[in-house]
Amino acid sequence: MESQVLAYDYPLLGAFWTVLWIFLWVLWFMLLFRIIVDIFRDDSMSGWGKAGWLILVLIIPFLGVLIYVIARGKSMGRREIEQAREQRAMMDDYIRETAGPRSHVDELDRLSKLKASGDITPAEFEQAKAKLLQ
Repeated sequence: MESQVLAYDYPLLGAFWTVLWIFLWVLWFMLLFRIIVDIFRDDSMSGWGKAGWLILVLIIPFLGVLIYVIARGKSMGRREIEQAREQRAMMDDYIRETAGPRSHVDELDRLSKLKASGDITPAEFEQAKAKLLQ
């Protein structure tokens, strides 16, 4: 007769260690991918600098990630905050554009900016303003 391996043959502590190791591997890959994205997102770094960091992180992963976090960790956070602010501003602009009709004040402001930039002539500005105020 064949012996069966049952679930209770795997000790609880072994299951805990397995879950812990899986969690740590997932955490490691999240950190690695986040650093790789940050390397490519940084506009202040040259192409050679990006290539150097990428090679270091990919060839010697644990040491490369540790060095990167120590050397560029603060600026990594600043870039993340900056990107979040840019995304928020873009979302706010999109909401304003699609929210509905603009008020007369917004339209007049837009027309005055167009006139100041030279995109429309003063005559066109006056014509659009008169049409708007009717």
